[in-house]
Amino acid sequence: MSIDIKVPPLPESVSEATVVTWHKQPGDAVSRDENLVDIETDKVVLEVPAPADGVLGEIQAGEGDTVMADQVIGSLDDQAKAGGGEQAQPSAPAKEEQEPAPEPAKAPEAEPAKPAAGASAAVDESELSPAVRRLVAENDLDPAAIPATGPGGRITKEDVLNYMESAGAAGPTTEPSQPPTPPARDPSREAKEAEPEPLGSAAAGAAERPERRVPMTRLRQRIAERLVEAQQTAAMLTTFNEVNMKPVMDLRARYKEQFEKTHGVKLGFMSFFVKAACEALKRYPAVNASIDGTDIIYHGYQDIGIAVSTDRGLVVPVLRDADHQSYADIESNIVDFGKRARDGKLTMDELTGGTFSITNGGIFGSLLSTPILNPPQSAILGMHKTQERPVVENGEIVIRPMMYLALSYDHRIIDGKEAVSFLVALKECIEDPARLLLEV
Repeated sequence: MSIDIKVPPLPESVSEATVVTWHKQPGDAVSRDENLVDIETDKVVLEVPAPADGVLGEIQAGEGDTVMADQVIGSLDDQAKAGGGEQAQPSAPAKEEQEPAPEPAKAPEAEPAKPAAGASAAVDESELSPAVRRLVAENDLDPAAIPATGPGGRITKEDVLNYMESAGAAGPTTEPSQPPTPPARDPSREAKEAEPEPLGSAAAGAAERPERRVPMTRLRQRIAERLVEAQQTAAMLTTFNEVNMKPVMDLRARYKEQFEKTHGVKLGFMSFFVKAACEALKRYPAVNASIDGTDIIYHGYQDIGIAVSTDRGLVVPVLRDADHQSYADIESNIVDFGKRARDGKLTMDELTGGTFSITNGGIFGSLLSTPILNPPQSAILGMHKTQERPVVENGEIVIRPMMYLALSYDHRIIDGKEAVSFLVALKECIEDPARLLLEV
């Protein structure tokens, strides 16, 4: 019996999605609840599991196609077997019947010529996905020459793009089976070709200037929309400060081994900044507020978004009630967010909401930046690289591990005094961690 494979219900406010990767091809055996295809919305990647055991039938929406909620994108036969089913085999004939009569001798035939580059006889193109077939046809590629990394040795869309990129950088690697016949001599053409080509000629550098056009993912499109929206709708300013990281670094060095043994997770710096931000937000609630039309919503809780970088783009999962979470809970949740973000396993609920965000460009080496707001939030904290610098303490120049902090905020509801005071409060908590325990 044929069973429809449909797009699952999409999150609220999401009207369409894109088919990213089919993990199975027509004729492949599948097991119930096995992931068949990944579908990307502008926020998360959804997995579509097999509704039953069987064989994948026709694929109606290929990789790169736009689909809607509840749309049929393929079919599954729960009674068929892989490869078209098993057929009864005839009993083996007697040995005499198996040996055919000798054929009359024939003149030797010439060895068939080897297929030229671009021939696709070695690969059954019917097994390629629609997106892969389209790329191969548009770029006149030889599927047999493309290294396959997909299930069952199949060629994926990424395989084709990687092959095109490497071929563009390295140039053609195949040679004709026999040297080409030189063209007839043309003296006038030879004289013209002997003239030096002008510097900067497009023809001279064409082979060294490869380009590759790739459509933006839905997540990247959404990121672009939100960043432009933030700059166009908010009166965004950024204020800076610096913090001495030595007290936190000393505390971490003293307890990190015992912390990991007790809680099963490493003690990082992010939990200190989350706790410090929660304390500062309680003191300056406007930094934790948001605008809704002509109203200001003051949130009586601290849901902290933690920016996580992935290959698909930046996502911001949210630590709910971060002020009530322990240091171990915060560190454990951040590690979990990072792993599942890279695997595309975050849920819509984990990516929505949030009253304040923290982004750490320091892990990539950034010394100073101005982070962009994450609407509808009104402020975001930017952490940066910790670097030893000379500073003055008690009239003396000393070397300290310093970090620049940046707070971008919406000046429509947050005044400069509140923004600066917020950063000062956070700085005090980091430079004297005991304040976090005593809430002073």
